[in-house]
Amino acid sequence: MPGHPAGLDEAVVNRMSLAMLPDTDAELFDPYSDLVARAFERIGPAVAGVRAMRADGRPLGLGSGVVYTPDGYVLTNSHVIRNGARISVSLTNGRTVEAGIVGDDPESDLAVLRIPGGDLEHASFGRSASLRVGQLVIAVGNPLGYHATVTAGIVSALGRSLRAPSGRLIESVIQTDAALNPGNSGGPLADGRGQVVGINTAMAGGAQNICFAIGIDTASNVAQQLMREGRVRRSRLGIAGQTIQLGRRTVHSLRRAGAGAVMISEIVPDGPAARAQMQSGDVLLEFAGQPLSGVDDLHRLLTGDLANTEIPVQLLRGAKLVEATVRPVAD
Repeated sequence: MPGHPAGLDEAVVNRMSLAMLPDTDAELFDPYSDLVARAFERIGPAVAGVRAMRADGRPLGLGSGVVYTPDGYVLTNSHVIRNGARISVSLTNGRTVEAGIVGDDPESDLAVLRIPGGDLEHASFGRSASLRVGQLVIAVGNPLGYHATVTAGIVSALGRSLRAPSGRLIESVIQTDAALNPGNSGGPLADGRGQVVGINTAMAGGAQNICFAIGIDTASNVAQQLMREGRVRRSRLGIAGQTIQLGRRTVHSLRRAGAGAVMISEIVPDGPAARAQMQSGDVLLEFAGQPLSGVDDLHRLLTGDLANTEIPVQLLRGAKLVEATVRPVAD
């Protein structure tokens, strides 16, 4: 046959041709699989099962958690442990231990537990502020009681809002298509390096793979306060807001170091912001003299000691820069 080596029939030539083709699936998926596997190897040993029980020992709730210090602090969701008289934590080494509640914050749907032991396998935190839409993430937890289950996906969206069981809006929530199921709540969402970037907390009912995680920047701030005081002290402005990115020209004209800011999407009637003449659509640039890169910055600044204090704010209303003062109230 023309073009074929002498003595080879058509079938042999076809087999040789197929053997010479690149292994497309391996080229596409092996690096991805390797990244997921390595991330799981780093985060997996720190993932815990969390079980809440009634005083008589009957089960009340089942979820997940992540050990984040070697001396036994565990981060989970508030709704996982709510109303539990006893809390137990199961570790990847097979141990199950009783846990004490260090602090519970239903407003952010986060809680910190403490388990006995030292030199425990523990996770490291990344930064949710540095996430990008489309970035690989993995969710690890105990869906339906299946211990240390991993699912992978991408960051589907950033800056979502989610209503906590208390009714308060949790801002800067991560949306992901890494599949979550009942029992995943409280477990870690990790990046490709195996660092925790979120705490898995909810899935959209009636949908497929529309899942949500509380950004670790928010979760870390809450956890630190719970460890220090057992509660989170806050003040509030009476607004709902979302993190936005200002245009390049606006950033240049305002001489800002970064593009992040907070857009007010809702004003509570007769609240502090309403009394300060703030409006829906205003963009908060500075609060108490501090530039805001997003909602997390504002939440960190709204501490309890600011309640009933006149605080200067800088707003962008359309193209006009507005200076105002607002008096937060205790939350």
